[in-house]
Amino acid sequence: MSHWYAYLLRSDSAARTYVGVSTDPDRRLAQHNGERVGGARSTRAGRPWQLAAIRGPYADRGEAQRAEAAWKRLSHTERLASCSDPSLPAPSDPEIR
Repeated sequence: MSHWYAYLLRSDSAARTYVGVSTDPDRRLAQHNGERVGGARSTRAGRPWQLAAIRGPYADRGEAQRAEAAWKRLSHTERLASCSDPSLPAPSDPEIR
């Protein structure tokens, strides 16, 4: 059984973030950066992307998608702050689900 992860990408060149889910965040990063086929269209403009954070593993895709949705409700600044400040709730914490 595969484990699922929610991941946050950061683009310094475009000052943007991108949130997604995957069973292999490193493979997805390569796809988003155009190194492999299959990246999201919305990430073409922000290359190169860096993995800012990975949450998980989650037991199933639905659980990872709930964490992804919680991350997406945060502003750009709040998303980045949640990566570096352990006192802020992470998407996997029940209070922001």
